[in-house]
Amino acid sequence: MQVLTTIRGLGLPDWLIFSGSIYQSVWNAVTGRAPGYGVRDFDVGYFDPDTSWDAEDVVIRRVAGAFDPPVRERVEVRNQARVAIWFPEKFGEPYPPIARSEEALPRFVAPAFAVGVRLEADGAVTVFAPFGLEDVFNLTIRPNPHRPKARDWDRITARALERWPELTVLA
Repeated sequence: MQVLTTIRGLGLPDWLIFSGSIYQSVWNAVTGRAPGYGVRDFDVGYFDPDTSWDAEDVVIRRVAGAFDPPVRERVEVRNQARVAIWFPEKFGEPYPPIARSEEALPRFVAPAFAVGVRLEADGAVTVFAPFGLEDVFNLTIRPNPHRPKARDWDRITARALERWPELTVLA
């Protein structure tokens, strides 16, 4: 909640917290582990049509300044409008541009990972889950059926199984 509240207060455009900090928190609740167990970082995506590195760097520094250590080092911020620029080279896959942060979620490597949340001004939590929440709550990792299997799939699933051996991995 600290990360959600702080990010909401910064007024970033079209922001979401997604990926590990969301699904791993659910896995911890389902398996009876401590709330922060295994959560390595907090991925914050926002959408700004200005795809310059300088504009993104200003936001990264602003967000970092809003947190004290050790949380500061665990918050990773990326402009989702910029992902199409660097993703193909880094991951060897095409990544057509998107128009909103939530459009990134259906491209994640697994349905369980494709969950984003936003804390609204009225205190409500908005959840974006294009594949639903069944895999997250059932501790299941399966490849995203709408994209090629990630080339580092075995590493991704092995790391998850090290921390949550109760997971079921489907190939």
